[in-house]
Amino acid sequence: MSKGQETREAILTEATTLAAKVGLTGMTIGQLAAHTGMSKSGLYAHFASKEALQIQILRHTRERFVDRVIRPALSAPRGIARLRTLFDGWLAWSEAFEDGGCLFVAACSELDDRPGPVRDALVRDELDWLELIATVTAAAVSEGQLRADTDVHQVAYELHALTLAHQHASRMLQDPRAPERVHRAFDSIIARTSA
Repeated sequence: MSKGQETREAILTEATTLAAKVGLTGMTIGQLAAHTGMSKSGLYAHFASKEALQIQILRHTRERFVDRVIRPALSAPRGIARLRTLFDGWLAWSEAFEDGGCLFVAACSELDDRPGPVRDALVRDELDWLELIATVTAAAVSEGQLRADTDVHQVAYELHALTLAHQHASRMLQDPRAPERVHRAFDSIIARTSA
């Protein structure tokens, strides 16, 4: 990795942390400059605009999500075990961020009614995530672990809803029983669809 690429990576790591705290749209180039010790013009040399930076933050976060959540899940055995590993990986991901929670969750609330390229990039990420959950669920069906008539997109919707409810319960409400509740809810979905 070149010096320029290392600098860009360091900027994106810091920008991601900052965006999780203040939001993608709330983050300013001035704030990022202060956090990185760089000048505003130095930041603009790496990212042509705030919008370009926001899209790169989403891409950077997606790469980290793939490394920490998706790759470990794909190494688990096909079927319910893989689905559970994927779900537990997301829960661990959301709990790992002490200062702001999951950037994707925060950005969805922030950008849901703001059309443009940043929202479009986020929508693609969210649709890819739902499709991955559906695909892993379909593998559990093909393994004979879930019923043949399982609506895999409905399961993906429900599991995604659980992750959002967990984020709200654990971060906003600080419910100490949130982990227990979300795992019981996951088990309930699996029990309902099990072959």
